[in-house]
Amino acid sequence: MKKIFTLSAVLAVFSLQAQFTVTIQAPVDFKDQDAILYTLNGSKDIIFSKEQSKGNTWTFKYPKNYMGMMKVYFPGSNNTFNFISENKNVNVKLETQANKIKNIVYLDEANNLMNGLQEGSQKKELILPALSQIKEYYKDNTEFGRALKTEIERLSGSSQGIDQAQHPFVYYYNTNYSKFLSNDASKKVNQEEIVNFIDKSNDMLETSSLLRPVLVSYLNSGGNTNVTASVDKLLERLKVETPRGQTVLSELIDIFDVYDMQDFKNKYLGLAKNLKCTITDRLATTLKSNANVEMGAVFPNYKFQSAVNTTAKTLHDIKADKKVIVFWSSTCSHCETELPQLLAKYNDLKAKNIQVVGLSLDSDKDSYSKKISAFPWVNDSELRGWNSTYADTYNVHATPTYFILDANNKIISKPEHVGDVLEYFKLK
Repeated sequence: MKKIFTLSAVLAVFSLQAQFTVTIQAPVDFKDQDAILYTLNGSKDIIFSKEQSKGNTWTFKYPKNYMGMMKVYFPGSNNTFNFISENKNVNVKLETQANKIKNIVYLDEANNLMNGLQEGSQKKELILPALSQIKEYYKDNTEFGRALKTEIERLSGSSQGIDQAQHPFVYYYNTNYSKFLSNDASKKVNQEEIVNFIDKSNDMLETSSLLRPVLVSYLNSGGNTNVTASVDKLLERLKVETPRGQTVLSELIDIFDVYDMQDFKNKYLGLAKNLKCTITDRLATTLKSNANVEMGAVFPNYKFQSAVNTTAKTLHDIKADKKVIVFWSSTCSHCETELPQLLAKYNDLKAKNIQVVGLSLDSDKDSYSKKISAFPWVNDSELRGWNSTYADTYNVHATPTYFILDANNKIISKPEHVGDVLEYFKLK
């Protein structure tokens, strides 16, 4: 009995050591009360908790080990900033103007180091290529040659100088970014090296934000004619029954969606649907968001925030023979081209009892309000940009995105462009 008590005490002490806090300070004129803390899984932000301001300070207590990227989002003003955790206390001071974050001061050692390395990335892009060319004319055994080599190594994001024991995540991120995502042609890696990295890497891969760009690099290295062979090789090594295999499968499905590679998306989405093993939360989310917008599915309802040109409270409350749903943004260049074409045919659509509903992924209220003044259809926005809830619910990866619904809110068409919308209704 005594041994059990001793073990419990040890575990309790370890648990306390594993906990860290994230503390954010803001000026007194910063008006937000709520802040949301996110962790990262692949390329997906995962909500951890929500806290309210106490004296313009937010304190999040994280109860377990976590090394990787984190994010804080202020929904009231749509401010967001990113930082890292190395399982140690994080301290951030915000500098704001007109309720917008203008500067972030990282007070903890890990984030201060990471921020300095990130700020050097611009110099790397502008100066490094020139230095690499100059190096060819100077030998390493000369004073200038040695200095040149040192500067090239520094700008290359080399892990040299980063204490891996003290800063394991900073070391992991910069080492692997330099190796797998560098623009330096001399550092190009082959597919087998990428597969080994994804297979053997520790859990920081999922929390580092590196996974998706590394997967895109992997697909590019195999060429457009070998996509299936590349993906199958990777999934065979990882095994889709494992958590990492399922995270990678989920990322690949999203990548194919973003790049409009529908045949590949459907192939691997089908693989995911037919899995007989336990499904991770990450893959389940991908399956759910895709199921929400399948042909014939009932388009999930949406509660309007402050909709204009309607008295309806929800999307389903709008009664029409058909509805055209368009996800758009006032900053989207394709929307600038396509929405005026929809506007030109709006009266013809309305005469057929077809209602248009615009759901905006804007974050700037003034820009959004100015734009919708020209649009007579139903418009609404959460003014949270890509943090909007409907981005995930409706599997939206780009703007504009269109759906056509019948009178019962079932999806009957998913046009790619406004011309397809007009052609569907024989108005082109």
